[in-house]
Amino acid sequence: MSLAARHQAFHDLHQQGCFVIPNPWDRGSAQMMAALGARALATSSAAHAFTLGRPDLGGVTRDEALAHAQDLIAATPLPVSGDFENGFGDSPEDVAETVRLSAEVGLSGISVEDTQMIPGNAPYAFDLAVERIKAGAAAARALGRPFIFCARADGVMHGTYDLTEAIRRLQAFEAAGADLLYIPVPPGPAELKQIVASVTKPVNALAAGPLKQLTVAELATIGVRRISLGSQIARLTHAAIRDSVTAMLNHGSFAPLATTASGDEIDALLLKGASQ
Repeated sequence: MSLAARHQAFHDLHQQGCFVIPNPWDRGSAQMMAALGARALATSSAAHAFTLGRPDLGGVTRDEALAHAQDLIAATPLPVSGDFENGFGDSPEDVAETVRLSAEVGLSGISVEDTQMIPGNAPYAFDLAVERIKAGAAAARALGRPFIFCARADGVMHGTYDLTEAIRRLQAFEAAGADLLYIPVPPGPAELKQIVASVTKPVNALAAGPLKQLTVAELATIGVRRISLGSQIARLTHAAIRDSVTAMLNHGSFAPLATTASGDEIDALLLKGASQ
């Protein structure tokens, strides 16, 4: 699939229905997700940082994130969106430049948070947060091709503001031109319904926290357009490393290895995912 076709397909996915967008962390995981039926992929800032032995939230540079995204774009024929934290800079101009650079490497969209990359995860002041989204949205429109610009209000997840403030920000981000709106980890389904009802643009939900208990069908019924996984699959993989190595080294047991996939199965998925 050409890049232009990928960008259009990604745009179209956000116009109706509900879809899951898994978050790979390397070429192999991207190819497996594609082979298993993913329709689009997204980077994960945390999962990528883990591969470099670094923490999330400011642990990866813009150049590293763009190179990583480019690698995932090359791995499969699927559209890819970038999880780009605060847009790799504090100013509206930084966000706009990140949009332009993201488009140059072939991304079909990005998400940008309203959180500063400093200890405590303080949010940007309301007016600056809105100006940053306005600049990013304007840069996305200036590309002259489909590009899904997602605006995130992360204060609920970080405990730096409440749901009322998050919704106020989301509504302002919608007015500023964002294509997709996102409040990670609301307290539960009732609050997610409130979020969806508060805006008219499509809403992304993260399958984490209380929302992990819901199915795709239940999230779709609430009105969610896109379901992302963030670092959930990567952390599931890291849990397998933790548990299996602990069993081996502390208890002399190889029992956790009984559930491994065969090499032949993985090889077949990698080939399928790369060529679809």
